[in-house]
Amino acid sequence: MSYTDFKEKVKKTVYFDNLSSQVTPSVIKTALAQFGDVKDIIFIPNYVGTNSIPACALVEMENANQAKSVVFEVTKLPFMMSGMPRPVRSLAAKAQMFPKRPQKPGLAAKCQWLDLEDEDFHTTRKLMVSSGRHVAEAAFVLEVRPFHGTVRGDDESDISTLTAMQRTLLKFLCP
Repeated sequence: MSYTDFKEKVKKTVYFDNLSSQVTPSVIKTALAQFGDVKDIIFIPNYVGTNSIPACALVEMENANQAKSVVFEVTKLPFMMSGMPRPVRSLAAKAQMFPKRPQKPGLAAKCQWLDLEDEDFHTTRKLMVSSGRHVAEAAFVLEVRPFHGTVRGDDESDISTLTAMQRTLLKFLCP
């Protein structure tokens, strides 16, 4: 696929968020049939690793006008798929959302080893540590979320099992 074809595909694609884990491609096609024909559906993988996080999908419509009308209608009114209790959200897709995309003309990837003294090495290291913390925090919140009412201190037996850092994080994330 050429980069020009890819840009056209992006214009015809809608990003859906907050999808239930029970939503399938056939459910999406049926729900969007009122706006036009669905050409392709790409579910975006959840790298955090839990099924309780809402799913996301890129849905390619037949043309750009259909995609615009989908985004307009779904953002204007609550839109539910398959009778799920939470309304989905939609945005016009961006090229960065696609897991596989052609390389933009004129850009070339450059890879090189970094020395330990290099400033970029330390920046990269900080990003790696920060992303690791983010994954740990997300996993913790998803683990504690069902106990939201009791972990905040209503039941001392639950809160006593948490570390001081986890208690601080919980108070910050679940006020």
